[in-house]
Amino acid sequence: MIDFKNRSSQKELLDGDEIPYEAIEQNMRELNIINTLLGGHAITLKGVDALLPPNKTALFTVCEIGCGGGDNLQAVAKHLKKKGELVNIIGIDIKKECLATAQKNYGSLKASWLQSDYKEVVFTQKPSIIFSSLFCHHFKEEDLVFQLKWMNENSTNGFFINDLHRHPLAYYSIKLITKLFSKSYLVKNDAPISVLRGFTKREWIAIIEKAEIREYTIEWKWAFRYLIIVKKDAK
Repeated sequence: MIDFKNRSSQKELLDGDEIPYEAIEQNMRELNIINTLLGGHAITLKGVDALLPPNKTALFTVCEIGCGGGDNLQAVAKHLKKKGELVNIIGIDIKKECLATAQKNYGSLKASWLQSDYKEVVFTQKPSIIFSSLFCHHFKEEDLVFQLKWMNENSTNGFFINDLHRHPLAYYSIKLITKLFSKSYLVKNDAPISVLRGFTKREWIAIIEKAEIREYTIEWKWAFRYLIIVKKDAK
């Protein structure tokens, strides 16, 4: 029996070391497809729009921690260009293979790609918006408390999180979809595990409160995601 009541502690293969570049590139390519078809990018764009500065002529910065292959930032940049916004892009990831994929596929972004543990990054100028997508479920709850505090302290407008809702339907659906259509052994293995490492709303509220964040919104989004938004001007 699969335990959906409690978060799984099982590690994903992507969290390991010495994964071949070709395997990571295939993984990132398929995650982009999943994000596009199942609404992941659309949720990210809602988060960005909620934190945009009122002045469209002002240059601002959007930073993603755990940016992976850069598909989220590509979607953000394309979206903001249509809106006439002036934006700098920063992507942070600990894996050099992920950033190599991002630079290969999205070199036209002219983004700053930083290979680092996000905790080690010190900004000369804090980003307007910091966000993560499908990143938080890789961490233990106590690590997430620090992560939320870091995002809050290092953003000027605020931050948002787009991550998975742990639910049986989400688990069995992605397990079937990846079995039928995925060519990536990483995706086939990790996608169902990532759902089991996802969160319930109650768990998110507990983590946010431990991070001493009082003003926030948390919304359930299709397909089985939570969008958490923290606006700095709400304080």
